Amino acid sequence: MRVGYFQFRPRFGEPAANRQRMAEALTTAQADLLVLPELSNSGYNFNAMSEVAAWAESARTGATLALWRDMARKRRMTVVGGFAERDGDRLYNSAAAALPDGRAVIYRKIHLFYKEPEFFSPGDAPAPVVEAPGARIGVMICFDWAFPEVTRSLALRGAEVICHPANIVTPFPPRAMVVRSVENRVFTITANRTGEECGAAGRLRFPGKSQITAPDGAVLAASDEDIEEVRTADIDVVQARDKRLAGLTDLFQTRRPELYGDIAEQR
Repeated sequence: MRVGYFQFRPRFGEPAANRQRMAEALTTAQADLLVLPELSNSGYNFNAMSEVAAWAESARTGATLALWRDMARKRRMTVVGGFAERDGDRLYNSAAAALPDGRAVIYRKIHLFYKEPEFFSPGDAPAPVVEAPGARIGVMICFDWAFPEVTRSLALRGAEVICHPANIVTPFPPRAMVVRSVENRVFTITANRTGEECGAAGRLRFPGKSQITAPDGAVLAASDEDIEEVRTADIDVVQARDKRLAGLTDLFQTRRPELYGDIAEQR
């Protein structure tokens, strides 16, 4: 199975231009699964709620999801990407997994970062596991990386490849995702963006550093800070079904959940 990501710089407040860039990448990418950054349709660093409201789209009728569904069907690939979603009066920082058979599974980010709660409602459903051609994929968004419960939950529910649309602004997540891959014996694909934006969160620089990581922690593909590119890697999903660390102790069979109760306690 060939998996990949498209690292690029979305233009703030220019959904049509961003869709054009994504369409170009999806038309030429040679991959069975391609991951796009968080908020790919709108940009990230909003100044006011009115901007989010103007650029957010319905998951059912919006142009961005229509593009991803169409490309998934035509190219026989799975497309996972982040977008600003409108559902009635609520706005969400969401991701969609568009599948070749026309399905689209939506995840609404549950861990909002910094200024995001000023613009988005948090999701109230777990990160999903999706049966896609070639692999069971999990979907999470950006700051979810800081909560190991998310990747562990996805892995326990059978995810073999975890897709991670992101607008990362710190140096930690690429290193953390290596750990997430190893501790769950899964592939992870982080699709980060590049460039700078000024808004309510100040001047933000997005450092790229997108990467594909294997269950043994090997980085199979990685991008530099400022480059816009599609990168891919061939993976053997069977590796993610073997939960033995270094071929020895099974990480999941060795768990002691009866001793972990405080993880889920409200503090």
